[in-house]
Amino acid sequence: MSPRKSDSRERMLRSTRTLLREYGASATTIDRVLAHSGAPRGSVYHHFPGGRIQMIEEAVALAGEFMAGLIDNAMQADDPVEAVDAFFALWRDRLVEDGFRAGCPIVAVAVETNDEAPQLARSAGAVFAGWQEAFTALFLRHRLPEDRARRLAALVVAAEEGAVVLCRAQQSTAPMEAVATEVHDLLVHALTSCRRAPGEHTEHTPAS
Repeated sequence: MSPRKSDSRERMLRSTRTLLREYGASATTIDRVLAHSGAPRGSVYHHFPGGRIQMIEEAVALAGEFMAGLIDNAMQADDPVEAVDAFFALWRDRLVEDGFRAGCPIVAVAVETNDEAPQLARSAGAVFAGWQEAFTALFLRHRLPEDRARRLAALVVAAEEGAVVLCRAQQSTAPMEAVATEVHDLLVHALTSCRRAPGEHTEHTPAS
């Protein structure tokens, strides 16, 4: 049975997201999206009057929302370290499932020069900011000072995205596992330090 014409918009967005992950923004053309999705050519400008740029921008937003939902699920853990561990494990599993072919569609847009469509970089930036805000809120709930919470949130997102790139290049989960371990230890130390009551870390006085 052929796909219903009414779902062609959703199919094109899903295909755009997949192609961004595998090939990057510049290689995600309308022809490639149509071939991947099987959508009719005449539906492109009906659903996306802004053409390829609108399609990519909406696919970035869709990917960001999808990941935000997964992050929110991870945030249900009582332990913030467990939540971050789950975030890294999620990306590790996705890389393995995709045979290291696909990365993050948000990065695919963010790292390319899009002089003809600067709004794409802004869209990617907004997605990353949303992820950072989610982790910041998590750390704040566990008594980290706001400035430290924001720095650690930025570190978590940056470390994950960098590890995705290394894993794809090396065809191995080792970079993700190494980064996840270091971030885990850093968070344990940060949270333990902030939970320690004032005066609990007493100084040793020399014996007289």
